[in-house]
This record gives sequence, structure tokens and C-alpha cells, in this order.
Amino acid sequence: MKQAPLANDGVHISTEQLVALEARARDLTFVQKARSHQQMAGSMQSALRGRGLIFEELREYLPGDDIRSIDWRVTARTSRPVVRIYGEEKERPAILVVDQRINMFFGSRRSMKSVTAAEAAMLCAWRILGSGDRVGGFVFGDTGISEVRPHRSRNAVIALADRIAEKNARLSAAYADAPASTALDDALRQTASVARHDHLVIIVSDFDGHGAMTRDLLLQLSATNDVICLLIYDPFLLELPDSGEIVVSGGALQAELSLGRSAVRAAIGKFATDRGNELRAWQKELGLPMLPISAAEETAPQLRKLLEQSAWRQRRR
Repeated sequence: MKQAPLANDGVHISTEQLVALEARARDLTFVQKARSHQQMAGSMQSALRGRGLIFEELREYLPGDDIRSIDWRVTARTSRPVVRIYGEEKERPAILVVDQRINMFFGSRRSMKSVTAAEAAMLCAWRILGSGDRVGGFVFGDTGISEVRPHRSRNAVIALADRIAEKNARLSAAYADAPASTALDDALRQTASVARHDHLVIIVSDFDGHGAMTRDLLLQLSATNDVICLLIYDPFLLELPDSGEIVVSGGALQAELSLGRSAVRAAIGKFATDRGNELRAWQKELGLPMLPISAAEETAPQLRKLLEQSAWRQRRR
């Protein structure tokens, strides 16, 4: 009899609850599947760990080439023998960058952004491990960064869950530490020092505090790696009520905002719109997928749908 995944209260999430997400990650995919047009396939198993062969290019036939690699359709069109060249798709370690700062401790429905980020990160981690790749990550808060080096083992994924749950448990309405304005950039900088080439880097954050340095670090990472950004958001700022008050906190300081005042609502709406436009511009400029995940909805179905619809492509090696 299957055990149902442990439910969380939406405010905090434990290691056990993150580990229980393994079963829900099995139908996620980070590989863009394409139909094979080969008429013949080899019977030898590759000694390299990976997903097999990937198409690289077409070129003219040279003496000594395997005749089975000739592309007969292109050959017929060009009246010259042309072969299809394939390369071995090598192992791709994955690094998850998980945001657990105090700015993530917000949620209007279902769960806090910090909990949604934890769920999304662990769903990715379990699926990557299930594909046979190494997985590790950086979990950052306002007071430091925890690192789990990429390994191909359940212990590594559970260690990552431990680090996430540990930082998640520190977040509360009484949080006293000052927000770290450079925490996101610091985590990306550490990631870039490890992911020098051919990694899958998944950044799970609301990207609060992003700036020019954030953009440059993302550009550096994406130049030699596959990068996916999971943008965690709460729909509250996009669907502001016409009345009521909200209390916002920057750590030690708090302020009450009246939503009944049109100027307040307009300012909040402009902030949310400008921020979204800037991140979408980065997506277009840098060629990075920015996949939005709402904290007000169940995480796994959103992630599954976004990965299936996403137009991102793996780097060709």
C-alpha cells in the first residue's frame, strides 16, 4: 500500500515532507524529447553515463565513414553523399540554487513562497537523481549559504532537503535578522565558481533585490551551462483588494499600508508590474526560461506543465 505524501501547513516544511515528494517527481522531465528518424540503431552500449547520442551536424561523406550514417534524404536532394554526425551526450551535473530569505516568508493562499520554493527545488532534485545525474545545491538565506556538492546518491538529495528545511524553519513573523541585499548575487557567484561548464543550474527564487550584478551573473552562468529560473510569486500583488490594510516588514521595521487608498494600490501595482517586465526582458535578452510558479497553487502540477510547455533547449556539447 502506497503511503500518501506528508502534508505541510503551508508555513514551514520539514525534511520528511521534502523527502516524501520523491514519488511526485517521477513524471517531470528536463529533457526535450525528439522522434528518432534513424532506420538502423547500433547494439553497443555506451561506456559513458548519459542519455545516448545527440545530433550535431550534417557533413559530406568521407572515406571511412560508416555508410549507415548516410542521410539518404539530404543525399538525394544535394546529389552528394551526406552523413549525420552524432556526439555522445555526457553526464550533466545539476545545481539547485534555493532562496530561503525572509522576503520569501509571504503567502496569501495555500503556502508561503519559501515553502513553494522548497517543494519546487526538491521535485527537481528527485527527478534529476532519477535520471542518473549528480545533484547538489546552494541554499541561501539572509545569514549565509549552505552547500551540498553534487553527488549521484539519495543521501545527497536528503542532505539538500535537510539544508532547505533548516533555513525554512528559521523564517517567522518574529524574524529579527536584517535582510541581506546581496544574498542572491552571493549565491549565484558561488554557483558560478562550481558550475564552470555543462551543468544544469536551476534557480528557485522570487528574485527580490535583483540588479545589474544579478543579470551579469546569470549571463555568465548561461554562457556555458543550461540555466532555468523558477520564479516563485504570490498572486496577491497582482490581485489587490479594494479595501483593508496590510502590514509589511523589512525585518525589524514594519509599516501598515491601507489598500483603500488609490495611491497606495497604484504604487504597489506599479512595483509588481515593473518588476515583472524587467524579469521578462531578462528572459528575452539572456535566452533564459523564467518559469512562474504561484505559491497559491499546488506546486507539482504547475512545474510539470511549465516544463512540458517550455521552449528551452539543452546546450549542445
